[in-house]
Amino acid sequence: MRLLSFGSAALITLLGFVIAWQFVNPAPPRSLVIATGDADGAYYLFARRYRELLAENGIELEVRTTAGSIENLELLQNGSVDLAFVQGGTGPAMDADSLTSLGSLYYEPLWIFYRGEQTLSRLGELQGKRIAIGEHGSGTHAIASLLLADNFINTETGNIQSIGGATALQALQQGQIDALFLVAAPAAPLVQQLLYAQDIQLMSFARASAYTRMHPFLSAVTLPEGVIDLQANIPPRDTVLLAATANLVTQENFHHALVSLLLQAARDTHNRGDLFARPGNFPNSKNLEFRLNDNARRFYRHGPPFLQRYLPFGAASLIDRLKVMLVPLLTLLLPLVKIMPPTYRWRVRKKIYRWYGELQELDNKTHAQHDEQSVEDLLQTLDKLEEEVRKVTVPLSYADELYDLRLHIGLVRDRLVDNRDQGTA
Repeated sequence: MRLLSFGSAALITLLGFVIAWQFVNPAPPRSLVIATGDADGAYYLFARRYRELLAENGIELEVRTTAGSIENLELLQNGSVDLAFVQGGTGPAMDADSLTSLGSLYYEPLWIFYRGEQTLSRLGELQGKRIAIGEHGSGTHAIASLLLADNFINTETGNIQSIGGATALQALQQGQIDALFLVAAPAAPLVQQLLYAQDIQLMSFARASAYTRMHPFLSAVTLPEGVIDLQANIPPRDTVLLAATANLVTQENFHHALVSLLLQAARDTHNRGDLFARPGNFPNSKNLEFRLNDNARRFYRHGPPFLQRYLPFGAASLIDRLKVMLVPLLTLLLPLVKIMPPTYRWRVRKKIYRWYGELQELDNKTHAQHDEQSVEDLLQTLDKLEEEVRKVTVPLSYADELYDLRLHIGLVRDRLVDNRDQGTA
């Protein structure tokens, strides 16, 4: 009986769990693909750092090199990659409403290196020179084309070459071009190599404030004198640069649990600060190319989810997914737990109390029947009732009620015997 009562409750609760399971979110994927840029760039270096941090939580990150930000956006839109580094200023180049940003990661200065002893400080001074503006599809190409157009320099002429990376560096060193544009972090190998190169100078923007007003995604940053190398005094003077911000961009349906994990990896990687930002400035939700992801917004306001602070990622993700299972637990199991004990007591007592109806009927007849035959008939009926009661089994906790019934049967028998004796007398 106990099994039947509580088994029914368990069955109802199980059915509730089965229904609730249909609403459990899918588990986060165990592997991701990130689009970076050239293997010599900072995107690639940072992606490798992300890969190490994610591997500690059981997530495999495949790093895919590309031509740059424009190609990264195209790969995101067609679903070839899960997330990508995107340079500020490249988003408006395409319709990408289905993409969301996880935040800005660091400043990406625009470096303009040129040959010659003459000091250049304005882009207009590059008119007629041979310039490398980065490969098609790269963020460098997008921002270089924009700024050159601001200065009425035609990028369709033969002097403007769409090359970048090591190819552009080699061309500048060999005198095949006069200047090159490069958007990269200070730690990028190409930047470091160019800063130490002989006969190559770094342009300081004389009108940086004007460009930041014209293009809000740009910021003016200063590279202090000697900050790269105090002994060699590199750079030889304070240098003003224009900088976009590197954005981490994902698809709109990117799994919410991985958003927090990625931002923790980004925080561990970028919050130490660099030459242009103080510690703790990045990552942040400013200077974004795309709408901020809702889960990223919660991360910037409240930090990592509660469970991820104290549990491994896999365990935290599982508990977070299964929290919907609390619905049947709270709405079904708890009320059933309160209802089942009274129901069980009722079912046990019903086995006892059902005999009181017949016993009461016999007791009523004892007052009306006094002849010997009638009393004998009633005694036989009472004996049968008692025999049936002897077959009743109840838990020990209810044995007192069963024995009360048997005592009451005995009282009725005594009354019948008294009636019989009186009739005989």
